[in-house]
This record gives sequence, structure tokens and C-alpha cells, in this order.
Amino acid sequence: MNLFDYIRPTSLDEAIAAGATPGAAYLSGGTNLLDLMKIGVKTPATVVDITRLPGLDSIERLADGATRIGAMVRNSDLAHDSDFATAYPAVAEALLSGASGQLRNAARLGGNLMQQTRCAYYQDPKSACNRRAPGTGCAAIGGETRNHAVIGWSDQCIATHPSDFCVPLAALGAVVEIAGPDGTRDLPIDQLHLLPDAASAGGMALHPGELITGLRLPPEAAGFRAYSRYLKLRERTSYAFAIVSAAAMLRIEDGVILEARLALGGVAAKPWRRPEAEAMLRGTKPDAETFHAAAKALMAGAKPSGDNAAKITLAKRLATRALQRAAEGTPGVMPALPASVFPSEPTDRGDHADA
Repeated sequence: MNLFDYIRPTSLDEAIAAGATPGAAYLSGGTNLLDLMKIGVKTPATVVDITRLPGLDSIERLADGATRIGAMVRNSDLAHDSDFATAYPAVAEALLSGASGQLRNAARLGGNLMQQTRCAYYQDPKSACNRRAPGTGCAAIGGETRNHAVIGWSDQCIATHPSDFCVPLAALGAVVEIAGPDGTRDLPIDQLHLLPDAASAGGMALHPGELITGLRLPPEAAGFRAYSRYLKLRERTSYAFAIVSAAAMLRIEDGVILEARLALGGVAAKPWRRPEAEAMLRGTKPDAETFHAAAKALMAGAKPSGDNAAKITLAKRLATRALQRAAEGTPGVMPALPASVFPSEPTDRGDHADA
């Protein structure tokens, strides 16, 4: 680990001034930044500890029906807030499926949103990586690619965004609150993570010195509480990033879908959502054929970035299954294995949709 200066500001203005200096990095829970520093991937000249900043650790219900979450709210506190979990059950399910209990106690909302889009090659300083060192190439291409991106990727980068939390937030149209040297601004979460293109590996849509201060869920987001699920396909049942994950939310009245939200994780450099796929569900009855068609539309244009064509099939199947589970209704009690693709009790639903 490199030598660095450590600053613990006591005000937001002081934090922004420190964070705007060259080579500075903000520290919240540290569950991502410190790991990357230990292996030499991140080498900040100054670490700006924002954990003591006032006013960033509350969950607020706003007058218009929206919910605001401060950037320093811990993942575990948010997931176990009964009012929040009742209003946004898929978000709570996603939070409880991520990492371990110890890490959820340390991780904060802002840091989760700021997780690096990364793969094993990014975390190896000896490997070429355009995200870590622009212009050096992408060692992942032609390498071990089973869990890499299958949509929205370029030759600059084929890594996937690892967050569980961000997937249902993207589906619900969350808005990120940002403060920086030029003042404050709001940014739809769909615009926070930038996809790679022909010239760039992608990254975060934040300017130097900018800091995430909170996040808002719009008033209509709680309207999906009755039919809402998050599913996660992973290689082991705990402490693993998703191979593919899916958030599905429906508003159903008299057996008809009035509105739908659908997003995938683990397939691209950002949570993947297509409003046109959701629009296909509006005004239809919740059935497997309709769900499968929406899942195919969500993944339209997907292509392997290596030896991972099977991931496209997995993504379609998981999106279909998440919609089916959502249509059955939000469980009254959180499943024993939150976000598991397997039901807590054996069923005969017959989730066998093909690609």
C-alpha cells in the first residue's frame, strides 16, 4: 500500500475542497477502496474520510411520498428498516443478498453506488486494463470471460458492474444527489455508470471533487410493493457477486399488469434496463409467454464478449423467473436465502422458459 495523507473533514464544504485536490479519494465504508489499495490497484495521494459528515446518515420520508436515503446510511440498517423494507421489498432483498453480514454493517449507500466496475484483470496490476490504466488494453478479452459482459460492452472493457443494490434502484428510477465544487445536482441512477465505447472503458459520471450525498426513490416506486422480487444467480449462496441478477416489479389490478419495471445485473457495466421491454407488459395478463417475450426484448442485441454465450440464456431465463415470482406476490416474510433463484418451499411452478 502506498503512503497517503488522511483527512477527516467535519463539514461538506471542507470535504469537497479536500476531495477536489489531485489524487484524492473519498472513504466511506471502505469495503471496496481499502481492498483495492491493499493490492496496489488504487493509490490515492489523499484519503478523505467522510464518515463523520453531519446529515448524511438518515432515512427520510418526504412530503411528496418520495424516500430520501443519506449516503452514509449502512446497508444493513437500510435493509432492516421495517418501513423501508415494506415499501421497497426488492431493494431490501438485494441488500441482504450482497456480501456478508459484517460487510453489510460497514458498507454505506454512497460507497455501494461508487463500487468500481471490475473483473479479476482489473484487480491484477500486472494485467492490461483500460479502466485501471487507460490505453493499456483489455487483458480480459481472450482470457477467462465466463462472467463478463454480454451487452453494452466494447473492446475497451468487458467487465460488469457488481452491485446488487443498484439493480432494483435502476428499475425504480432512483435519483442520485451529488455535491461538488460547482454546487449540487441530481442525476438519474441510470446515468451514473457510463458504458464503455470505442474510445473509453467507461466509468462514473462524476466530476473531480464531486461527492454522492444521498439518493431519492420517487413517490411512485412504493406502488410496486405488492408484486416485487429480486433474484440472484451466483456460484455460491453467500459472499459472491452475481453471475446474473434480476429485479422485477409489477402493479397488478384485476389480473392485468398496469405497470412493470425490470432490470438485470451482472450483464453489463451498469444495471441493464430497457423501458420498451417493460412497456410490452403493460395491459397484459401475467403469464410465462408474455414474461419470456419481455425478457428477450430486454436482452435484444446481446452478444458474447468471450466464452460466455450461455450467460445470455441465463439472463433471459432469470428475468422471466423474476417476473413470475413478482407476479405471485411479494413474500410476507423475507425468504431464508434472500434473492435465491430457488424457492424457500418446493413448488411445481414449472419455470422452464427457454432462450
